[in-house]
Amino acid sequence: MAVFRWGHSWSDAFSDLEREVDSILESVNLTFQGLRFGRQYPPINLYDLDDHYLITAEIAGVSTDDLDLAIANGVLTIRGGRKLDEGADETRYRRQERPHGMWQRSLSLPERVAEDGLNADLTNGILRIVLPKALAETPRQIPVTGG
Repeated sequence: MAVFRWGHSWSDAFSDLEREVDSILESVNLTFQGLRFGRQYPPINLYDLDDHYLITAEIAGVSTDDLDLAIANGVLTIRGGRKLDEGADETRYRRQERPHGMWQRSLSLPERVAEDGLNADLTNGILRIVLPKALAETPRQIPVTGG
């Protein structure tokens, strides 16, 4: 019995299989309590403007008390947490799409930042961080002496 028939297209069978797997994965919620495959940290946008960088992050449901920002060695770290809804029983969920718990996000900044002008604002669930650019340093001449 022939396994492969001449003239038979395998691409149709693989296309059907790919479609079926896609439909199965779309119907499965991969965010399980304790085991999250979804994004645990907020999505961000980083803008490179003339004299500063602007970072915006969606962190709805996070208060300023549950937020920590730090910058060191050209890396900005945003830490936060979203609490479980008050009065919600963990065992009573029928659908849970809003993750809760602690998260951390670290971003490498493309250039040095002037640390004296940093500021952040949280309004309507959007965190806006302004990072002023440091002035470009001019090269210094180093005198060479002969001995």
